[in-house]
Parts: sequence; C-alpha cells; structure tokens
Amino acid sequence: MKLNLTKPLIVFDLETTGLDLVKDRIIQISFIKVMPNGEEERGDYLINPECHILPVITELTGISDDDVKDKPTFKQVAKTLSDKFTGCDFAGFNSNHFDIPLLAEEFLRAGIDFDFSKCRLIDACNIFKKMERRNLASAYKFYCGRRMEDDFEAHRADQDTEATYRVLMGQLDYYTEEHQRELGEDTEGRVLANDMDCLAEYSKTNNNVDFAGRVVWGEAKDAQGNTILDKDGKPVLVECFNFGKYKGRTVVDVLQHDPGYYSWIMGGDFTYNTKQVLTRIRMRSI
Repeated sequence: MKLNLTKPLIVFDLETTGLDLVKDRIIQISFIKVMPNGEEERGDYLINPECHILPVITELTGISDDDVKDKPTFKQVAKTLSDKFTGCDFAGFNSNHFDIPLLAEEFLRAGIDFDFSKCRLIDACNIFKKMERRNLASAYKFYCGRRMEDDFEAHRADQDTEATYRVLMGQLDYYTEEHQRELGEDTEGRVLANDMDCLAEYSKTNNNVDFAGRVVWGEAKDAQGNTILDKDGKPVLVECFNFGKYKGRTVVDVLQHDPGYYSWIMGGDFTYNTKQVLTRIRMRSI
C-alpha cells in the first residue's frame, strides 16, 4: 500500500552507545525519506560519538571504535540532516520512546533547535504493541510473511530501517476494513486509517510534553478545583510538572511563584529537550 502523505515522511533508526538520553551518543543513523509522490531517498551515516564504544555495543551492532574513528561527528552532519528533515514527519520502531528523544538531544548539543513538536511522530512499534504486542522480528514475520533473519542482518540501523518501512506499509495493508472482514475479524478497533495525523495519534502512549516525561499535559482547573472546558466541552489542557515537589502543579504557576526552580532545572542533570520545553513555556508566559 502506498502511504497517504501530505508531506515527506522520514522513516529512520539509530544505533547508539547506550540508552541514556543525557550521556549516550548516536553511532549510526539511517533513514528513508518518502515523498508524497512516492519517491524515496535513502541516507546512512556512521557517526563518531567522540567516546569509547563498549564491547557489548560492538557485539550487538557490529560497530567498533575503528569503524567510526574517521567518520564525522554528529555536529558535523547536523546541519545536513536538519535541512533534509525540516518539514517532514517521522516514523520509526520504538522511536517515540527513544530514537526521537535522543535525536532531539543530539541536535540541541549541535546548536540546532529542531522543533519536533511541529512533526507528526508515527511509531510502528506502538501500533504493533497495541494491535499484536510483539517485537520488530515478530512484526516483520506477521506483516511481511517472512523471517527477518532471512532478509536482514540484525541490529544494523540501515537493515532495521528497511524492515520498519516494510512493517509500516504491511500494517496499513493488514488493518483495512476489507482485509479484517476477509479474516472474519470484528472491524471495530482493528482498522488503521492511511493518514499521518491518525497514525501519529495512535502511536502515542503517554501525555508527555517533553520526551523524558518531566512535563505532562494535565487538565486546567479553576479556583474551585473544577475542570475548565473549551467551547466544545472538552477539558482545557495545560503543562504540568510530573516529578518532584511540584508534581501535578502547572508549570506556569510554579515558575511564577518559585522562579528559582527554573534555574535549578536549567543547571541540573536534565535533558536538553526538557530544558528547551521549560524555556519555551517560560518565554510564552512572560
């Protein structure tokens, strides 16, 4: 099935030195840029993380210090990637949980304020978990009808990117009303619209404002503690802290009554993205 795109879609995957959003770095980024007219552009970069790649990571990915010692740093390719990615939506496998947050951190470390809040983020893993609850290899076998190990080399970003792209297209083919009826399934809750807005909404698993979940969306309350509704009768959502002594309090209220809390976070061991989100809220409230 051809993806129903209104703007380019970046299907991508990362290999990294670890899973810590603050400390770890990208060592490989691979992507497929799918255009609304169906044209595809592929890119694959090995990245020098400027730190030692642990043996366990080399064993997992096949990427060693020697493989990346002469490769560009992320900062050196950041502008090129930003230019290619601007105006696009993003899709990956478990990307909303890890790849997007880490990519955002790498852009900010490189001095580039890439605003992912303007992008629709589609996570084939979240779609798969909600529909079937498996991993990428199982998803590939289920939706593509073949064993992933027969078609790809495991734990390589370029290989996983190709597999993810095929899984996403397979999901759209599988979860059509027509196909579900052919299977004798109840179509309620089993149909995916070939629409990036719908896929991005379905990919969400939380109400985070920042990627780390330090700030979340909460219902606005009036002075009596009643939920404030908009003109359509839906709760008005505001940014609230999700940790520490101000958990549950709105960010704007906390920053107004305890300005030092902002300074404490900005100087603390929080992700650049969390600090970026707080700064935007602070500037907006001012």
